[in-house]
Amino acid sequence: MPAGTAYLPMTADDIAAFAGSVRAVLARDWPAPTSAPDADLGKLWGTAAGQGWLALAADGALAAAVAAARELGRAACPLPLLDAYVATGIIGHHAGVAARIGSGEMKVIATTGSAEDAEARHLDAAHHATHLLTIPAGGGTAVLRPLLEVRDTPGLAVPAWSDARLGEPEASAPIDQAAADEAVVLLRLQLAVRALAAAGRAHEMAVEHAKERRQFGKVIGSFGAVQQRTATCQIDLSSGDLLIDDAVHAFEHGAPDRLLSAEIAVEHARTAAPRVQLGAHHTLAAIGYFEEHDAPWLFRRVHGDITRLQTLARTCGDVADVLVEGTGSLPAADLGEVGEAFRAEVLELLEQYADRSDVSNFAFDRELAGIVADRGWLGFAWPEEVGGRNATLAEQVALNEEVSYHRAPISKALGAVMLLGNSILKHGSKEQKDTFLPLIRRGELSFCLGYSEPEAGSDLASLRTRAVRDGDDWVINGQKLWTTGGHEADWVWLAVRTDPDATPRHAGITMFLIPMNTPGITVQQHRALSGEISCTVFYDDVRVPDGMRVGEVDGGWKVITDALAGERITMGNIAAALHRQLDDLLAVVRTDAEGLIGPRGSAKRARLGSLAVGVQATRALVAAAIKATAQGAGARLEAPMAGVMGGELAEEFGEAVLDILGPEAALSAGFPHVPGGGAFEFGLRLSIMYVVGGGTNDIQRGLIARALGLPR
Repeated sequence: MPAGTAYLPMTADDIAAFAGSVRAVLARDWPAPTSAPDADLGKLWGTAAGQGWLALAADGALAAAVAAARELGRAACPLPLLDAYVATGIIGHHAGVAARIGSGEMKVIATTGSAEDAEARHLDAAHHATHLLTIPAGGGTAVLRPLLEVRDTPGLAVPAWSDARLGEPEASAPIDQAAADEAVVLLRLQLAVRALAAAGRAHEMAVEHAKERRQFGKVIGSFGAVQQRTATCQIDLSSGDLLIDDAVHAFEHGAPDRLLSAEIAVEHARTAAPRVQLGAHHTLAAIGYFEEHDAPWLFRRVHGDITRLQTLARTCGDVADVLVEGTGSLPAADLGEVGEAFRAEVLELLEQYADRSDVSNFAFDRELAGIVADRGWLGFAWPEEVGGRNATLAEQVALNEEVSYHRAPISKALGAVMLLGNSILKHGSKEQKDTFLPLIRRGELSFCLGYSEPEAGSDLASLRTRAVRDGDDWVINGQKLWTTGGHEADWVWLAVRTDPDATPRHAGITMFLIPMNTPGITVQQHRALSGEISCTVFYDDVRVPDGMRVGEVDGGWKVITDALAGERITMGNIAAALHRQLDDLLAVVRTDAEGLIGPRGSAKRARLGSLAVGVQATRALVAAAIKATAQGAGARLEAPMAGVMGGELAEEFGEAVLDILGPEAALSAGFPHVPGGGAFEFGLRLSIMYVVGGGTNDIQRGLIARALGLPR
């Protein structure tokens, strides 16, 4: 695209309205994926012109073009809207060209190649096009030629691809490498958007099928394997859609790394869309195998579009090449003026105390926590009457991201805010708020979580630790497992059963906040794979006053779920930690890229690129989870998705770094010249915790499946 191309920001309502209008047109002219063999693409092209879809480039309405591409993908329709968008930007300045493209008189498709090319292969929609725009990927001269002869090449794609013989140039335009790269990225983004949307439609049908299809006396959506697969597909789709939205946002706001944002979205879709499509076929089984169903036509669209990405290669390389051969990192999230201003403030402070960074993140620096508290950043999202300042969501995100990224040893203080403070603020008595909120604001509340038991890990509703009322007191008996930090905590956030006969099971649970030095509490220490100390805690006739109860009697499940939503977001900070590990890895690799990961196209480069895409996808899900939780819905879908993706990426990351860097990466901090200062081997050991803490990933996938409507 020409230098200085402007992209028009659009509101969510405007985008939704435009998508709805596209959907309405398709309902008439291309009503379903089964229309792919017989529908008239040429007629739809004319209708699109009449609707103004082909003139979107004139207004820089990229978001609208991407929204239309999503609707086209869902219908398995290859109408090349972004080809028209790119062609208008590159060559529309020629007399009448932009108007002819917009009116549909000139039906343009685009590809990469040389200005001298007289033929082109593997073209989509060429049978109904009039012209081909050839873009030199490395810069040069872009040429518009008429299509003289089009030869369909039947195969996977329907409508079929074509080979074409080209006529003499009708128009040309010089284009530098940067502009050519942007044009190619937009064409690649179109294919990725269409493919992911097609796979998403197949996934939706699979979910609905799983709710209705009965086998062995029950609907198949209740089968664990179906739920796990469905949840995995949903994570792929949701993260992919978020990455696409982030890329569009980057274009609209002229972000300098917008092309990297888009290519990350493309690379994610390249692997995710086929995976989701195949997952849908597994669930649909035989019903989705025959061409009366939409699934076969969506299958063709997904795999056809993803394969055609190879015809639109970038001279600057793939995601790994851009990162390794450059000096930057992943695209930053734009938190708006307030959020970014606060981020700068946090960075300024953390840079002053960079020498206190802790790779293990187990340490707690009381002095640094006090400095942060003095600035009012602990509990700063709370109302003013309890010591907060109603900080924005963007400010909260910035603080948590930067503390995690910089390995600042104050995570326990932030955890107290998220896991205890918010619940006490919502459910605690006046006395509890007066006692504990000031401690939390000062970073002085040392606590542990008393949730898991021998028979109640992820299934907290099965807990058996019992509290029995005795006058104004409660007497507690039972055992808790995996109480991290229980040996040094001052308080335990304890879940107990107060009604053993309650139906459903979670209805009889109550929460307490109890001093760990209360008589009857015994702590037994265990060292985890990560080196962290976790404890078995025994409660033998522990007597506590009713004033230590948080929330209603038998109403603890609401308190727990509110706290767990915060815990999953806190665990989501693994995205920031992995971002730091990625940057550490890039710093090492850049010292000898050829020697450590090989040339472009190598397996190690591909693996590094996959890690980078995974980190960015996890960051996108975490941001969505934080936003959704703030709106009261994050614990239901977004937070579990962020937790699952982050935990499994942590495992993959640790293994991949050992493969990429070899034995040196398996050494701990303290040895000279250890890559990443020992963070890599520690990250691998810690990764197991991320797939079991706060509810195992298998359980989290079950929650995701039920949020999609699948039964227990």
